[in-house]
Amino acid sequence: MLEVRNLHSHYGDAHILRGVSLDVPAQRIVALLGRNGMGKTTLIRSIMNFAQPRVTAGSVRYRGKELCGLAPHAIARERIGLVPQGRRLFSSLTVTEHLTMVESRGADRDGWTVPRIFEMFPRLGERRHHRGSQLSGGERQMLAVARALMLNPTLLLMDEPSEGLAPVMVQHLEDIIARLKQTGLAILLVEQNLYSALAVADEVYIIETGTIVWHGSAAMLRGDRDTMHRFLGVK
Repeated sequence: MLEVRNLHSHYGDAHILRGVSLDVPAQRIVALLGRNGMGKTTLIRSIMNFAQPRVTAGSVRYRGKELCGLAPHAIARERIGLVPQGRRLFSSLTVTEHLTMVESRGADRDGWTVPRIFEMFPRLGERRHHRGSQLSGGERQMLAVARALMLNPTLLLMDEPSEGLAPVMVQHLEDIIARLKQTGLAILLVEQNLYSALAVADEVYIIETGTIVWHGSAAMLRGDRDTMHRFLGVK
C-alpha cells in the first residue's frame, strides 16, 4: 500500500534521512522505532511533504501513485490521515467543531461520521461541547485520532501517540489502535514507547541516524534482547 524507497531528506544542510526504505501493507500495523533524534518524525513529515524537511531524493508511492511533489492537502485527499506529534489541536474550538471542520472524502455507509466517532470514543461524545483547552491529555489524543479518521483514511500515520499519556491511557490507546486495524486501516505507528508499539504492531522497523538498521516481525523483536539493547537502549 505505502512504499517508501531510498528516501533522503534535509533540514537545511543537515542530512537527516539517508536512504530510508519501508513498506506498510494493507490492513497491517507497522511500527517505526528508534531513539530520539533518529529521524522518525522527519519520515512522517517527508511522507506528507511538509515544507520542512526538504526531500532531495527517493520515492513515496501510495497505492501505486507517487506522492513526492504533491502538496500536503493533496496527499491527505488520497485518504491518508495524520495524527501529528503533540496533537496540534485548536484551543478555542469544541470537540464537535474539530470533527466537522475536516472535509470528509470517500464517505459511504461505512465511512466515519460524528455519531460513529462518538460511538468509538464515548468520552468525546460526553465532552462534545468542550473546547480543546478544556480537555485532558488523553482526551486531546483521542480527539487527534478522531479528527484524522474524519478523512475516511485507508492509511493512518501516527506520530508518538502515547507521548505524555498516563499508563492507563496508553493501554486505552492500544485498544483503539487494535480496533482501528479491525476496520481495515493500515497504520504506520511512530513510537518511543517500545512495549506499547510491540503490543499492537505486526511488523517493526528500527531507524538509527536516518537509516533503517533492522526490520522484522514484532514477535521477532520481542525475542531479540540484543537488538533492543543495541538500538533502543533497552536492558
